[in-house]
Formats: sequence, C-alpha cells, structure tokens
Amino acid sequence: MFETMSLLTLQHYWWCIISLLAAVLVFLLFVQGGQTLIYTLGKSEQEHTMIVNSLGRKWEFTFTTLVTFGGAFFASFPLFYSTSFGGAYWVWMIILLAFVIQAVAYEFRSKPNNFLGKRTFEIFLFINGALGTILIGAAVSTFFTGSEFSVDKLNLTDLTSPVISRWEGPARGLEAVLNWRNVDLGLAVFFLARVLGILYILNSVDQEAIARRGHKQLWVNAIPFLVFFLAYVISLLLSKGFAVDPATGKVFIEPFKYWHNLTGMPVVAILFLVGVLMVGFGILRPLMNFRSCRTRGIWFAGTGTILSVFSLFLLAGFNHTAYYPSTYDLQSSLTIQNSSSSHYTLTVMSYVSLLVPFVLAYIIYAWWSINRKKITEEEMNEEGGHTY
Repeated sequence: MFETMSLLTLQHYWWCIISLLAAVLVFLLFVQGGQTLIYTLGKSEQEHTMIVNSLGRKWEFTFTTLVTFGGAFFASFPLFYSTSFGGAYWVWMIILLAFVIQAVAYEFRSKPNNFLGKRTFEIFLFINGALGTILIGAAVSTFFTGSEFSVDKLNLTDLTSPVISRWEGPARGLEAVLNWRNVDLGLAVFFLARVLGILYILNSVDQEAIARRGHKQLWVNAIPFLVFFLAYVISLLLSKGFAVDPATGKVFIEPFKYWHNLTGMPVVAILFLVGVLMVGFGILRPLMNFRSCRTRGIWFAGTGTILSVFSLFLLAGFNHTAYYPSTYDLQSSLTIQNSSSSHYTLTVMSYVSLLVPFVLAYIIYAWWSINRKKITEEEMNEEGGHTY
C-alpha cells in the first residue's frame, strides 16, 4: 500500500503525523500547567498532595509523547533533527533537564526519609511547568520566525568535517527568546497549560475548596492566554513568510504567507476555527455555569487545543512553505521535501504507524481506568495507598 505512494505523498503523510503528535503533546502539557498551580489551588499539605497525585497519574503520558514526538521527527525528517537538536542544543537541553527533574520529583516527593523535603520537589515541579511550556512554545514559534543556521549537503564529501548543518548564532538556540513573537507564543502556551491544568484538576479532584480556587484562577489565566494567543495569531497572519517555489525549490519571502496558507487550505482553516471555538467554549462553560459544568471543560478545551495546534503545524509545512526557515541563509531553510528520509524509510515507518490507533486506544483505556475514581481526602489518608 504505502510503497505505491509517491515520496511527496509520504512526506505529507508524515508531516501530518508529526503535527498530530505535537498537538497531543501541547494538550498533555496540562500536567505542567497544573504543577505551577500547586500552591495557588492548594493551601494545605493535604491539598498539595491531592493536586500532585491528580497530575502524577498523567505525567508519564506527557513524557512519553515528548519522546515519541522527538523520535518520529528524527526518523521522518532527520535533517531537522540534526539541525535543531544539534545546533540549538541549549534550548533542548534545558527542556530535557526540566523533564528529568519532573520525573525525579514524582519519584521521590513522598518517599520515606526524604531529607530534601516535599517542598523541594514541588519547586522542581514548578520549574518543569514554567520552563517546559515557555521554551517549547518559543521553539515551536521558530517554525514561523526562523533561526540562524546554514545547511550544505556537499559538506558530506569533506572528510575533515562532514557536518551538513551548522548553527551560526553563539547562543545555540537561546537567541529565540530575543524575538518577541517567540516569547509571545511561549507565554500563550504557558497560560494555556495552566488553564488546561485547572480544568483537569476540576475534573479529577473532589474537593470543594480546590474547586472554588480553580474557578477563580480560570479567569486569572484565561485572560492573559487569550491576549497572548490572539496577538500571536494576528502577527502571524499579517507577517511575511518563507515560501518555496515548487518548480525550483528556491525559498523566498512572501508577504502575508501564512494568511495565504490559511485561505488556500480551507479544511485547515475550518479545523483551526473549530479548535479555537472549542477552547473558548471549554473555558467559558465552567465559568458561566460552575456547579453543573465544572468537570466537563477539559474535554472541549483539550480537543480544541489538539485541533488548533495541528492546524498551525499544517500552516507551517504545507502549501509550499519552509517549516524551519533560516534567517542566516534563506536557501538553507528546511522544507518537508528537502529534509525528509528516503522513500524506503518512510514506507517502512508508515507500516509501523498503523499501530498508532491501537496505542491510542490503549492510552484512552488506561486514562479511563485511572480516572474512574476522583482524588479525595479519604484516599490520600488510606494506609498502604500509593501517593506521589
């Protein structure tokens, strides 16, 4: 089946898979968002423990999705992996370190003889929640704003230094935070993660005081999220973009490129609009009718997040667009055509991708099994029960 597809079709197929993984990852960042609210929603050690255990049931989903996203990107578009992960390594190292200390925190927070104390590991969780979301958002924004790198495949013939891509900036990726649009998206992802974290905690924790604080914090975090998100979307649609001439493969600057992508791909535009409306509905539903709807917002906002992020990644890679543009050398910009694996590799990987629905079904079942019973104070006080 897949072997009869053209290389371009396989490249588009795998960009869709990468985009879907990225979208699911952004949704699962509700764990990170919730971690930044431990002391805001909880005012006692018991309440802190309830919130941490609610999020602790899901942190591995986020970590696993991050690793899967990185692995899939490496296998399908290896030139991006070698360029970004090999060049902008400070950003990725900080992100990975933030996720490592998260794993350590969940493992050791409630261990006997914890000489560092629970608060130390709760601070680790806050650091992971803040750095992880902001830096991932800023890194994704560079798909639209560009980065300082060069690519020369002829370097493979240089036996002294067979390096295809080189990072031309001394900050090794940290220069992304000097671009206000990158910071804007980073903050939008940060506040979105907090909103989703609140909605998830309202759905999974049965404690009235935490619910009341969560309702209040929805307003506090939803407003800055909307401000940063709308500012980014408007600036994106009005900005110049990195277009690719389909005949020659040359990259050039095109005014209103991403607006043209949105209007030129109506299905993507509809998905994006529906996603944004679902996020808004998921937030407003518990705000307007807190008592009866406070547990349902996560499903609307979560699904909307997946659709919106999925659409943004399609805007970045489809319709003759350089998905990883170079501001140092336009012709070094990466497209899904010049950075992908071979036809054979993509074909083999595509057969493996048929297992994805079964994996998703298992995740949904595991999620349902874990969340059948809400977190309660009685459960946290049980002898012999597992607590994070």
